[in-house]
Amino acid sequence: MPQVASTLIAGEWHSAGTPREIRNPVDGSVVGTVDYSGPEQARAAADAAATAFGAWSHTPARARADLLLRAAELIAQRAEEIGTLLAAEAGKRAPEAIGELRFSAEYFRWFAEQCRRPSGEVRPHEAPGRRHLTIRRPAGVVASLTPWNFPCSIQARKLAPALAAGCTVVARVSEKAPLAATEMVRCLTDAGLPDGVVNLVHGPSAAITDAYLGHPEVRVVSFTGSTGVGRSIMAKAAERVVRPLLELGGNAPFIVFPDADLDAAVEGALLAKFRNTGQSCIGANRFYVHTEVHQEFTTRFAEAVDAMSIGDGLASPVPDLGPCIDDARVAAVTGMVDEALAAGAKLVTKERQLPSGSFAAPALLVDVPRDTALAREEVFGPAAGIFSFRDEDEVVAEANATEMGLAAYFYTRDNSRTWRMAEQLDAGIVGINNALPSVAFAPMGGSKQSGLGREGAELGLEEFEETRYLSLGI
Repeated sequence: MPQVASTLIAGEWHSAGTPREIRNPVDGSVVGTVDYSGPEQARAAADAAATAFGAWSHTPARARADLLLRAAELIAQRAEEIGTLLAAEAGKRAPEAIGELRFSAEYFRWFAEQCRRPSGEVRPHEAPGRRHLTIRRPAGVVASLTPWNFPCSIQARKLAPALAAGCTVVARVSEKAPLAATEMVRCLTDAGLPDGVVNLVHGPSAAITDAYLGHPEVRVVSFTGSTGVGRSIMAKAAERVVRPLLELGGNAPFIVFPDADLDAAVEGALLAKFRNTGQSCIGANRFYVHTEVHQEFTTRFAEAVDAMSIGDGLASPVPDLGPCIDDARVAAVTGMVDEALAAGAKLVTKERQLPSGSFAAPALLVDVPRDTALAREEVFGPAAGIFSFRDEDEVVAEANATEMGLAAYFYTRDNSRTWRMAEQLDAGIVGINNALPSVAFAPMGGSKQSGLGREGAELGLEEFEETRYLSLGI
């Protein structure tokens, strides 16, 4: 039976708009429908969150933690069920989709524990009869806006700390993959979250966002998506001085030094590039390999890519690569590859006979001109260029020659180089001999045009809090 992504306002699930079909990118079959609403429902959701804020913000931390722990348990228990739904609507490989739900549960578990830890401080006084303290209070209603590529874990990375801080939330998830995220939110209501603490409205992204940001009680907007949309949201947030928390586009370099463990580097390259079929904001885009190992690494990497199977992520055995989210993403990726080839780049992976559906062939290219999109822009798909370099200063300059600064990766066994590179690469996340850096207890975010603020860890909680200074006369 097809699933329905319904609207949640003030604790009630209902259909308030026009149903729109959600189709599997493998075969176009209908997976479910999304209740496509509009600004009126978004404003009602914000009203509900504002009404619920007073009670929720004063709920003891222990009680908030218990609710989040129950939610984490429900998400973990339903991980296979919801993950299978996610695989169907977004084309993910089943293990990745189920793993995403388990990772989502970890955010709720970690922030449930974190919200009970002490915050605030007592500062030394300098005058008799005075004391100086700070406490932290929830910021207010939060607008949580998330994309389709990791619709559950990215929403969890915002919801969990916001709720732990004592904020209430109005959420929107991408209309391209709304079903699993809606079911994850249902776990929160099933766990006993009070009415209005979390609200979810589906609909046209710009209209819903504008309604949220225009509401007088919304105090924080947390957005993950493209840099262009992030700039627009930041400009609108500035009109009411709404705090922006932005995790935006990436263009991660992946650097292989001559002393690297090439087995580990190739394995890491496969993960960093082809996880979620390359549709990851922290995915590796540009591979820089030292001239001493360039040929060997390129050959081994290309052979590993050529050995990858392609197909339905719900098939058995599970393929190595699934489809892209839709035909538009396929066209964007293949367009970058075709442009690079026309400009003189060479394909080092084999051409593929692809199954029907929204599939893009995995492609590695060398001799890619630096002025092509494949060398300059975020690919967000299963294609990349491989470039050579001769020395450390050169590759640092190349790696940093982008307006993005979300993630970077490098492989070396030289401890001194490890520190130099970690300090010089202009990125918020640096994977050192590690292609999967994301964990709930570490901060995630970027520099330059890749965003503002941090998600995850203690910093992720502080993004949803205000510091209040108390000057006490005794």
